[in-house]
Amino acid sequence: MIATGDFPGRFGVDVGSGVRINCFDSGGNGLPVVILHGLAGSSREFAATAEALPEFRTILIDQRGHGQSTTIPDDLSREAFVSDVVQVIEATADTPVTVIGQSMGGHTAMLLAAARPDLVAKLVLLEGGAGGGSSAENERIGDFFRSWPVPFANTSAARDFLGDGPLARAWAADLKDEADGLWPRFNAEVMVATLNGLLRPRWDEWEIVTAPTLVVYAEAGMFTAQEEAEFIDRGRDVKRVDLAGASHDGHLDSFDSWIIALRSFLLS
Repeated sequence: MIATGDFPGRFGVDVGSGVRINCFDSGGNGLPVVILHGLAGSSREFAATAEALPEFRTILIDQRGHGQSTTIPDDLSREAFVSDVVQVIEATADTPVTVIGQSMGGHTAMLLAAARPDLVAKLVLLEGGAGGGSSAENERIGDFFRSWPVPFANTSAARDFLGDGPLARAWAADLKDEADGLWPRFNAEVMVATLNGLLRPRWDEWEIVTAPTLVVYAEAGMFTAQEEAEFIDRGRDVKRVDLAGASHDGHLDSFDSWIIALRSFLLS
């Protein structure tokens, strides 16, 4: 598996208002693919996905408030997230790109495809939807992040607290090493504010997306069967794949099935 630090091209894009977006570029002459992680994640989670796409030039983006991008940006609107990706694409690619997004990153990708169809050749949404939820649930998620006993003394301490699931392992592997210990690469209050930006369902945007789209759902994901069916029905050019046995983080715990579905779509 590629560690993001091993990518031949790490770069940053200054997108205004003091925000810098960190990216990793696999290099090569293949068609460009841009990957957007989910909430409280980072580009590191998709390094293995990039490695499994050797025919493509893959650009991994740490979205604002995440990874090695600016941790506490002033603007956490959905439009700011989309603008960041637009600026990265315009700075790095001279042809339309395939955009892959998971969860919150899928929401960003969907809004990008609606706002800038000229930039998006294909769209892949892993456990993505139109948005929704409740502020109370978002606060509960924030309380979980606030409960982390940081700084962790070491990776073992982090694993002891976070557990041994695929997402927990990804979090532990991506902690930032500071003088006093290991810290997450995100701020709990920023995560809550980011989630609150997704409260309004964006059906109008989803219904105008014209790019061929692969929607991937996990058997044990976050959406009900009714929610999944409605999202598929209201899309234009949509193919659906379901990952048996996968969780919301199917790119981590159902990797082989995820790559099979992804490559089949990208190479079609």
